[in-house]
Amino acid sequence: MKHIEQLEGVQRKATKQLPGMDNLSYPERLKKLKLPTLSYRRVRGDMIETYKAVTGRYDKGATQFTRMWSDTSERSSTRTNSLKIFPQHTKTSIRKNSFSVRIASIWNNLPDHVVTSKTLDTFKNRLDNHRNEQEIKYNNYKENIS
Repeated sequence: MKHIEQLEGVQRKATKQLPGMDNLSYPERLKKLKLPTLSYRRVRGDMIETYKAVTGRYDKGATQFTRMWSDTSERSSTRTNSLKIFPQHTKTSIRKNSFSVRIASIWNNLPDHVVTSKTLDTFKNRLDNHRNEQEIKYNNYKENIS
């Protein structure tokens, strides 16, 4: 979290130095510049990598961390999407930030038309359209994005 705050601080200072931006709040500057928080961009990157893993763009050995709900005997609602990842539970705080644990809930909350995109570019466009007006894009970089 310390490094995230430092990096976000660099972006905060840089946006404040632009003409006409010094009297705006950080979220207002980001909105005006159409520049999402660094946290939002990290989560977007995670979702792109997850899409690649789920759709077989990586070697199966490299994607063993993703276990699909459809591969389990447990029942799951497909209310959000048909490619839901089986969430891994962890008891340690060290593991809770690992890729396979942190992406499941975010991925599972995406709508089906986003996760079942035929191409990577289509996925990116649909993901961006789905999240386009979410306030989290410009606010509170300390919260998870869902």
